Amino acid sequence: MKYAQQVEYQLCNKLFSFQKLKSLCNWRSNYTVTHEHITENKIIITKPENLEIEINSGAMNRLAGVSELLTGSTGIHMAIATVPPGRCSTAHYHVNCESAIYVLSGRGVFLSGSNLEKEEQITAGDFIFVPPDANHQPVNTSQTENLVLIVARNSPVEIVVDLEGIGRQDC
Repeated sequence: MKYAQQVEYQLCNKLFSFQKLKSLCNWRSNYTVTHEHITENKIIITKPENLEIEINSGAMNRLAGVSELLTGSTGIHMAIATVPPGRCSTAHYHVNCESAIYVLSGRGVFLSGSNLEKEEQITAGDFIFVPPDANHQPVNTSQTENLVLIVARNSPVEIVVDLEGIGRQDC
């Protein structure tokens, strides 16, 4: 049976319900997205030309294929992230979710630790687990090829806190 799913976002109530972020929210925003194509128990395939453009993190850009907006997903999110040669994302952490990352192609380093002092080499085929509140920063060390990551997380909405003054600033 087909139905139009109404997804309502109350950003201040839903996203910023975490105590340490409540002070950031002094406005309210409501909007509704209708998913006419979503039906009960229906598998949804997102084609590359229909990926959702997400907010960039430093030089890293991300395109979602499974998201609340695209598929109505309520418990998982999946995207492909690209870090251009010699560039990096911003240093950051996620407040509300675990992330699993698969290195699809390229090579780089993955910085982690309270001051991003740990540096692990990453190459195609590696899996990375990032728990909530874990500081991290992917860096593409190649000067010729993209670092391409498949990113999955256990929340349709990600709350990201950018970190200033730590990690790589030169990329």
